[in-house]
Amino acid sequence: MNDRLRPAHASRSVAVKARLDYPVIDTDVHVNDFAPALEDYVQHYGGAALVDALRKALGGRFATRDGAGRDWYQQTPAERQHNRTLRAPWWARVTRNTLDLATYTLPDLLAERLEEQGADYSVLFPNDVLAPAAAGDEFRQPLHRAINHFHADLYRKHAHRLTPVAGIPLNTPQEGIEELEFAVKTLGLKVINIAGGVRRPIAALAEKYPRAQHPEVARRASYTDFYGIDSPYDYDPFWAKVVELGVPITTHYGSQGWTGRSSISNYMFNHIGHFADGSQAFAKALFFGGVTRRFPGLRLGLLEGGADWGAHVYIHLVDRWEKRNRNAVQNYNPAHADLDLLASLFERYGSELTKGRPLNRETLLRDSLGISALPHSREPEGAELDDFAAAGIERVEDIRTRWLDSFYFGSEADDRTVGAAFNTRANPLGAKVNAIWSSDVGHWDVPDLTEPLAESWDLVEQGVLSPADFKAFVFGNPYRFYTEANPHFFAGTDVQRKLSTSTHGA
Repeated sequence: MNDRLRPAHASRSVAVKARLDYPVIDTDVHVNDFAPALEDYVQHYGGAALVDALRKALGGRFATRDGAGRDWYQQTPAERQHNRTLRAPWWARVTRNTLDLATYTLPDLLAERLEEQGADYSVLFPNDVLAPAAAGDEFRQPLHRAINHFHADLYRKHAHRLTPVAGIPLNTPQEGIEELEFAVKTLGLKVINIAGGVRRPIAALAEKYPRAQHPEVARRASYTDFYGIDSPYDYDPFWAKVVELGVPITTHYGSQGWTGRSSISNYMFNHIGHFADGSQAFAKALFFGGVTRRFPGLRLGLLEGGADWGAHVYIHLVDRWEKRNRNAVQNYNPAHADLDLLASLFERYGSELTKGRPLNRETLLRDSLGISALPHSREPEGAELDDFAAAGIERVEDIRTRWLDSFYFGSEADDRTVGAAFNTRANPLGAKVNAIWSSDVGHWDVPDLTEPLAESWDLVEQGVLSPADFKAFVFGNPYRFYTEANPHFFAGTDVQRKLSTSTHGA
């Protein structure tokens, strides 16, 4: 190959890799689809109408529009203000680095350059695998099926070092089960990607403003169903099928457009932290809904948000449970106030406040606490009183098990906040959070495919991570994530071959 097109050089990451005696597993590589080849598969599954649906879904995936259907870039500043049109991303993919652009589109080139990147195995997230979620109900399932079939065929010959995820729709549990079984049993795919939530209409508003007559109200008046709590559907059959088939779940669920992330002018304002917020809502729903209690074998990778939020939530789950478990919450029950003692203390110390007025013992508690002391129509009981009831939390160790065992947190290579995952002094019970190395190559935050592993090693040299933390980050935690869901996940791969010749295991 022409040297100008394919420069042969030892990258910084190759130098880092040379000193390691264990494999490197990249849990998050984004690749592009060559549109004509993909559309051949889509055509097979649904003809020209499905191809058109794919193009519309791709064109509208990030776009927000006004009532006339014009996206942000077609509107004037005044129109954006009037419609509160969310600023969408732009220039989101690598282009100036043309070699990398081709690498993310050509599977043979990606497989060849994996050594240059410093990875032994990569899990691929084709950018188009997320597109069908933007399609209508009629097209969502066939689009998922066509796109998954295309990716399974495209990367099959590189299965020893590359595997693409299967996109799974979850508007209903049954829909998810059908596509999961097709992806795993028919196509042989072994990792799935889901949206962390589904937008649904608010029933009371949908009845008052039917979608056909009020499409704008229907578009804006909705809520997010995070599956695990407050859902109109029982998703347990889907989680059970995932565990039965031995499939790790991943998500890149974001929160752009949510309150606090809805700037009409600044993409970065909307972007920073949005993956962490979106995944946090999804993960908390599964925890508080008892999903991780009922399905302890479920393994979920929450990608692109970093691992520090996983430590943050773990710490606060413990803090809050200690203050508001079903016994401790009685500290705040108005019924347990000693009204005689309260009155005597007012008599002794409160003359400046009471100004000689006689104390009314019947209203003294209310007068002291304000409106928060007013009685409810009835007192909460059972699970209403204990927010941790469905999660089955009886002791701090249960929180550690049902949060830290189930969830793995994708951190990008240069993310210094990953240090929080390994901070055993701050994390309750001296625990470490499952940070997994997620390079995110293929997106705008990685302009050079060869840099991420070296950037993560820079954190060791800067004292953010220890060498042991680094090993857990790029190998140990990713290996456990996949093999705890499926012990045979790496059978026949470069990871298995490297481990078989190494004196150091997982």
